[in-house]
Amino acid sequence: MDRSAVLAPANPRAVRLVDLLLAAGTVVAVLAGTARLGGRLDAAGALPLALWLGLLLLARRRRPLAVLLLSVQAVVVFRTAGLTDAGWVWPVSAAYATLAADDRPGRPGLPWAAAVGLAELAFAAAWETTAGGATLREALGSLGVEALWLAVLLAAATAYRNRLRWRAELGERLLRAARERDLEAGRRIAEARLEIARELHDVVGHTLTVVGIQLRVAAEALDDAPEDARAALTTAQQVRTEALRDLRALVHVLRAPGEATEDPAAGAPQVAALVDRMRSSDLDIRLETSGDLGAVPAPVSLAVHRIVQEALTNTVRHAGATRADVSVRCGRRWVEVSVTDDGRDPAEAPEAAGHGIRGMDERVRALDGDFSAGPRGEGDGWVVRAAIPVPVFRS
Repeated sequence: MDRSAVLAPANPRAVRLVDLLLAAGTVVAVLAGTARLGGRLDAAGALPLALWLGLLLLARRRRPLAVLLLSVQAVVVFRTAGLTDAGWVWPVSAAYATLAADDRPGRPGLPWAAAVGLAELAFAAAWETTAGGATLREALGSLGVEALWLAVLLAAATAYRNRLRWRAELGERLLRAARERDLEAGRRIAEARLEIARELHDVVGHTLTVVGIQLRVAAEALDDAPEDARAALTTAQQVRTEALRDLRALVHVLRAPGEATEDPAAGAPQVAALVDRMRSSDLDIRLETSGDLGAVPAPVSLAVHRIVQEALTNTVRHAGATRADVSVRCGRRWVEVSVTDDGRDPAEAPEAAGHGIRGMDERVRALDGDFSAGPRGEGDGWVVRAAIPVPVFRS
């Protein structure tokens, strides 16, 4: 933020009004001060000096140093010519204050104002003791008040300038804080959108895959094994019901953020039921678990379920596998998940796995875990592995 922008009101009309009032006030002050101090109010002395000092102030914002120099020069000329006996410093108070308060880059006004003031006082002291006929004591007495007034002016202008600096720095900090808040809000919104996208992808993709498997089984067994067809349709109906529950839970979170859902959509303990639904005559799935699945914290438990769900969905839809092995091992500090099949690389399938692998990787890394997916290395096959840390709370 440019500090010079703070030195003047933003409204041009207000700027002109302030300058006019200050010019008029200077004219009145010079005349009134001269009369109050017993000076001469001559039409050829105090009046033109007051008018000249007032007119110069109309340009104080654009050329503060030039205005001060011309004002001091006018006072020196009128005093040394005997046209007025007004003071040396106080008639030029507004010009001194304006220059001292100027804090624009490359234009240090305070040192210039102090230097001009000292030069004027030094000239006044020399003139008073020589051409003015005053003794050194009298010159020091009269100029001491002028020097004190100059010091008060410079101190007040410095305080005003520091206040403007503080306001400018405060404005910069507030603007920076607002920008940081906007960036943080944007980041959180992006993370929330990514999480919603992952949930929708996992729920909808898995549901359609399982329902497709069961419908195919029902179609194949409809004539020869009606009971098997009925069982497959029942499984498809159950999967559809669970998918609706998952979607309702997601909508509930979106409508009431921070509130826990009444019915957890998925977790590590539900992996066995998930595997049972995914089994078919074309795909044999074997599950191996160890540890207490129910003791896994909710975020990790949900991630385990979604990883197994998405990995098996990719196996069914893209790999063309006949067997898959699922392993979930729960330890005190880590939960390790692996899904291995004997199918082809999902990336080589006619319909690639899309966002599934990336979504699994994002889930695991969001929990500070490690994730990998790639060829098994021994003939055909694909393996998905994840290791997720379990938070340990110490009392």
